[in-house]
Amino acid sequence: MKRKLAMVAAITAMAAAVSTAHAAVERIQIVERLPFAPGVTFGEYGAYEKIRGVAYYALDPKAAANASIVDLKRAPRDQQGRVLFSSEFVLLRPTGAQPSTLLYDVNNRGNIAILGQINGRSPVNNDPTTAADAGDGFLMRHGFSLLFSAWTWDVAPTTATGGRPLVFAPPVAKGVKGKVQNEFTVNAPTDVVTYAGMRGLTYEPATPNDPHAQLTERARQGDKRKPVPRSAWRFVAPELKGGPGRVQLEGGFKPDTIYEITYVAKDPYVTGAGLAGIRDLLSYFRDHPFEGAAAPRNVLMFGISQSGRVIGRMMTEGLNVDEGGKLAFSGAYLHVPGAGGSAGFNSRFAQPTRHPSMMEEHDYPADAFPFTSMPTRDPATGKTASTLDKARDKQGNLPKLIYANTSTEFWNRGASLIGTTPDGERDAAPAANVRLYGFMGAQHYVGRSNKRAPFTACVSTSDHYLPMRALIVALDNWTTQGKQPPVSAYPQLSDGSLTTVADYRAIFPKGFGLTPPEQNLREPRLNFGPRFARLGIADMVPPKHGDDYETRVPAPDADGNDKGGVRLVELQAPLGTHTGWNLRAPDTGFAWATSRFDGSFVPFARTEAERLAAGDPRPSLEARYASRDAYAAAVRAAAEQQVGAGLLLAEDIERAMKQNLGLYDRILARDPADQGCDYLFAK
Repeated sequence: MKRKLAMVAAITAMAAAVSTAHAAVERIQIVERLPFAPGVTFGEYGAYEKIRGVAYYALDPKAAANASIVDLKRAPRDQQGRVLFSSEFVLLRPTGAQPSTLLYDVNNRGNIAILGQINGRSPVNNDPTTAADAGDGFLMRHGFSLLFSAWTWDVAPTTATGGRPLVFAPPVAKGVKGKVQNEFTVNAPTDVVTYAGMRGLTYEPATPNDPHAQLTERARQGDKRKPVPRSAWRFVAPELKGGPGRVQLEGGFKPDTIYEITYVAKDPYVTGAGLAGIRDLLSYFRDHPFEGAAAPRNVLMFGISQSGRVIGRMMTEGLNVDEGGKLAFSGAYLHVPGAGGSAGFNSRFAQPTRHPSMMEEHDYPADAFPFTSMPTRDPATGKTASTLDKARDKQGNLPKLIYANTSTEFWNRGASLIGTTPDGERDAAPAANVRLYGFMGAQHYVGRSNKRAPFTACVSTSDHYLPMRALIVALDNWTTQGKQPPVSAYPQLSDGSLTTVADYRAIFPKGFGLTPPEQNLREPRLNFGPRFARLGIADMVPPKHGDDYETRVPAPDADGNDKGGVRLVELQAPLGTHTGWNLRAPDTGFAWATSRFDGSFVPFARTEAERLAAGDPRPSLEARYASRDAYAAAVRAAAEQQVGAGLLLAEDIERAMKQNLGLYDRILARDPADQGCDYLFAK
């Protein structure tokens, strides 16, 4: 029975366990408690329930554990000198008595991400409630309790009816002013455009319609900015109440141009408090029985893309260690974090949604040295450091970590940097508590577009969600039983599976419709001025650019498929060429650049006759597999090999078989003259 319990069941820190003087969660307010997926039981773990609540925090600005939080000391305080704030959370957990692992999913721009990729179904309205919202129930069948909470402020409102994004209202550094830059592009001509980052908000001008604001344009990141006369453009009200501001330009905005608007903003959010809130919420659940259930047996974190970078930033700043000196979580899985996220999320006027890709947003501090879990030396500064230098608890323990990137992150997010020295000259082995995995031939998320636009090729549908499932279970076993996970499988310089873009272009096969990009993302060293590294305050906006970090890409084989890393079933029994890049269509601008998140797929010719007629250098399906049964045998052998390596669960073999055989059948039924992408997906 649904129970609305607003302002009831308030669990205060004093009443719920003054087990530590460092508790930063003062109380929990339960606002909703009801069955999750009513009528469904998930194997041995039975039924699940959903608890929605609000956590109330009190941070001590003088505590060493909070010293790295930018502007915390400028936020309003209570009579005890503490900074107060709150965040909404959602908990899905078994109703039975047996202890479970608490798995915290860092929401991505306000949205729950783990259920869509792991269980195969994103919850309607971002509010997991029904059996359909559970997808195939994978995480529930494996007994995980799932926790989600608000941590970032820059979540833009949407027109979706009933949507419930997790939006954080952090403390504010009142009275502080500073310069803010907003970069934006358009895919088609338009008169009015939003200037905030992807699906996000930004800081608006301190002075409405600021007459001193500047708009500039340029063709590429390194080009000189050209000012647009202030009389030629104006600010426009948001499309939605509470949404990001917009700007209108006489003659309109055009593709192939990077625009940037800068002005003075005020009252920055203490964005780092959101990271501390995650830490303290996990610490609270780690130590306390909650609403009739024992404390969890284990606490893990999980984050996709931006959310993975949040975890990386927490460890770089030591925000994975609570005020009592204990690890907030015993392990974490950082999925597609690119270069790892050692910067961003914790500076004055930070815009969490922004991050650099090949084409855009190179002035935003998402990643910076150090990148690796073992110490390396930055030749530009002479500094030696690792990402885990501040991540140990008071006993010297570190969390166990999994980093996984796809081929796309090597092209668009600097993924090679977590496995090499900053000059790109030598491999850098991970620490003993870290594993690195590269899902080769996959893109940022499993491809889902059935058309080429706004890019030039069909997307890659390689399913790296299957090894993700195996690795989540492996992380739990590693942190609870000490069972070693699969050995790292990441492209390396030493075996030739990692190389330069120039070498990639020279090796990549020609004559079947794909031409590799001229470059990948090479993130510059950013200089925001003397106070940024120590205090998170930018004195130079935009920043000055130093030398680029040297990034590398996976080397292609004779089919154009990436070498090294995790050999997905799709690469062991290939039906075509899967790349981590997809060039932009010329009519959308920046034809030299790639999609931010998408790869490409081009199937092999069906027969040798078709291959020769097309001039395709890659052997045909006919030459590779004598029959459908032969292909099925190859897929099963690849899947069983992955199971043996710990990168696929036995329960997922049949899913891999069905997906790959389905694509095989659709390729054979497809007219090679059809340039559409519908064939990639089952009807």
